[in-house]
Amino acid sequence: MPSVVHDTLNSLFRNRPELAAELLRDRFGVHVPPDAPVHVTTSDFNDRPSRDSQADTVILVGSSRDPLHGIIVEIQQDVDDSKRRGLARYAAALWLRLDRPVSVLVVCPNPKVAAWAAEPIRTTLPGYVLSAEVLGPALIPKVTDPAQAADNPELAAISVMAHGRHRAVVTAFMTALEKVPLDHAPHYYEYAHRLASPAARRILEEIMSSTTWPVYSPFAREHFGKGLAEGRTEGQAESLLTVIHMRGITVPGEVKERIMSCRDHDQLDTWLQRAVGATSLDEIFGAD
Repeated sequence: MPSVVHDTLNSLFRNRPELAAELLRDRFGVHVPPDAPVHVTTSDFNDRPSRDSQADTVILVGSSRDPLHGIIVEIQQDVDDSKRRGLARYAAALWLRLDRPVSVLVVCPNPKVAAWAAEPIRTTLPGYVLSAEVLGPALIPKVTDPAQAADNPELAAISVMAHGRHRAVVTAFMTALEKVPLDHAPHYYEYAHRLASPAARRILEEIMSSTTWPVYSPFAREHFGKGLAEGRTEGQAESLLTVIHMRGITVPGEVKERIMSCRDHDQLDTWLQRAVGATSLDEIFGAD
């Protein structure tokens, strides 16, 4: 079942898929071709009518016509042995599709789940054993340098999730927002806020309300506040699209536009609740 953390992490990778390639290179030593375009592609691996072959996010390194490397990103918050077969199937299907190297990156906010996900996945196909690259709290860097946080705000937000109990991590993230375009800063703040523990959220809110935070002018605070409200509804819209996608429902362009342009928090929440158990768009939007 999708959750706020699950959907937020997916949004970070979908909004800047280069993050996956960077993590594989920098944290795991995987050879992912540098200086090549990186983009999100379809995550549907169904070869028969089913709902069990949708990866969270699939990323291609290289051009769409001639990719160099495939990356499957899965967000795993709980131990679920049924997912292991799915990961092996995703990797095999993407390899067959691309005939190129494929990496599976599993992001686990919980250390126990990370240890479970790191175990090799043995299949009934002779010789096929999948070992995923698992990004657990121990491998997520503590980003305490505001300059590094500004260069990679997605990684800084994930660092807040894993290490938000360290005030220096939260302070670096908030300081970095001064260097992020003012119309983007609210979105990154909302990402971090959704990923953070209650203790880290208190630090985030304390810094934002203080006079020492760089965005301190009345105009900037008003602009940031408006942006934050817009960021929250945009985050809801992204979560709604993710849930619909996970339900295996196709979203036409006009429906996506309706969702992304909606600024009514309550309406988006209503649609999101309906989407969790929906099998068609009519079940989500038919009553409106």
